[in-house]
Amino acid sequence: MKYIALFIFLCFMFSCKTEVAPTIQPEAVKAFSTLGGVQAIIEIPAGTNMKIEYDYASKSFRPDQVNGKDRKINFLPYPGNYGFIPGTLMDESEGGDGDALDILVLAEQMETGTSVEVIPIAALELLDGGEIDTKIIAVPVDSSLRIIQATDFEDFLIEYNMAQTIIKDWFLNYKGLGKVDLVGWKDEKQAMSLIKKWVKD
Repeated sequence: MKYIALFIFLCFMFSCKTEVAPTIQPEAVKAFSTLGGVQAIIEIPAGTNMKIEYDYASKSFRPDQVNGKDRKINFLPYPGNYGFIPGTLMDESEGGDGDALDILVLAEQMETGTSVEVIPIAALELLDGGEIDTKIIAVPVDSSLRIIQATDFEDFLIEYNMAQTIIKDWFLNYKGLGKVDLVGWKDEKQAMSLIKKWVKD
């Protein structure tokens, strides 16, 4: 009987809505560190399907909701740690989507709410619902956290071409066939220019 009660309790616990209070407030983190590296805030750990977003009103990370239910990506899990660059905003008046600049950090799974310093190695530009949707691709500054050793676009393109293809194909298909279109890839210098473009004053 006690095992049945334990099972019911665990089912209840895992069915509860996830809400993570960050150890640091993303609003207080700038896009660039004092050493010039780019900062990333992780919302969705690599290898998961739950769509988690930072909610500025409650200052917590919570699952995105669709029709009152937690949104799960109906596709393969995220191929990296997905989040945003704090202190950025893709202004809608300039063709952006009105959100912070998205980033995919290529590393082993990082917890929701993690702040990590990264090196941008590329930018993937997509067209989603008529809006430009840019995904910065990056690796951690700390080499011990890297799963690939590319630190620029050329290495990413030559040494990890299939990883690049997988990332591109994932973003083109995770919302369903034909819903996202490819604009193109940009190198690390262009990626950094895009970050600077969207940094809020």
